[in-house]
Amino acid sequence: MKTVSIVVPCYNEEANVEPLWDALTAMFRRDLPEYRYEILFIDNDSQDRTRDILRDLCARDKGVKAIFNAKNFGQFNSPYYGMLQTTGDCTILMAADFQDPVEMVPKYVREWENGYKIVIGIKKSSQENKLMYWLRSCYYKTIKKLSDVEQIEHFTGFGLYDQKFIEVLRNLDDPTPFLRGIVAELGFRRKEIPYEQPKRKAGKTSNNFYKLYDAAMLSFTSYTKVGLRLATIFGSVCSAVSMVVALIYLVLKLLYWDRFAAGMAPLLIGMCFLGSVQIFFIGLVGEYVLTINSRVMKRPLVVEEERLNFDRDTEEENGERL
Repeated sequence: MKTVSIVVPCYNEEANVEPLWDALTAMFRRDLPEYRYEILFIDNDSQDRTRDILRDLCARDKGVKAIFNAKNFGQFNSPYYGMLQTTGDCTILMAADFQDPVEMVPKYVREWENGYKIVIGIKKSSQENKLMYWLRSCYYKTIKKLSDVEQIEHFTGFGLYDQKFIEVLRNLDDPTPFLRGIVAELGFRRKEIPYEQPKRKAGKTSNNFYKLYDAAMLSFTSYTKVGLRLATIFGSVCSAVSMVVALIYLVLKLLYWDRFAAGMAPLLIGMCFLGSVQIFFIGLVGEYVLTINSRVMKRPLVVEEERLNFDRDTEEENGERL
């Protein structure tokens, strides 16, 4: 009997984890009775009752596992690390807030059985804020045009990954993984299934401007060279223009000394403009350096505080109730 692993990253999801467990187990009994399940919740240092609820679920259902991180290790490291801890024949990554529909899981599994090593969901529409969806669309299209690797539009990571691809992830040894880019760059032949993203069922999203910016810059610095190339080209053009303007200004000064006493205003304006351009590109280069620095330090993806139901005896029991 094959095992389907499901990884659910959590952060302050006390209102969602038990209803999601109910929905997943009911789905397995109804639609996938021929499969064992392994549901792995990885908690990113929640400050509410999420961990207490997960302890109770692990005590009630040996097919449920939990990892409690020692602190919050960010929106990318924690889900990625959870995927590496699975033992199933395939692994499905999905959010705890029901914005990744449970009814997509059987569709993923059927396509996986048809031979696809990767089956992912593509948001063709969303019930979220219309402005946010439009901004995300602009971001995806921009990254897709700028990247050397053809990025996947409206792909959040929600999908099914064969154990062979999970093994690829284990061998990457990347301390700052960006799963969406990795799937686009290193993934096997994949099947894309469109879906409408529903609203969050309960609780409040932890995504804010900083986290969205962090995600955008990680994608930008990991999969594009355009920032550095733009800095080089624009800097060269500005230098050339500055030299020409300086020479013209010098010639005019020498020829029309009395009539060309224009003062320092043009020079100050030019200096301010060039200074602002330099600061912008120094910051952009700093983003690349920050990404390089994070990878060079080789720090662990997460540090675990506790894990539940990972002993081998309970792994053998999963699925007997089905």
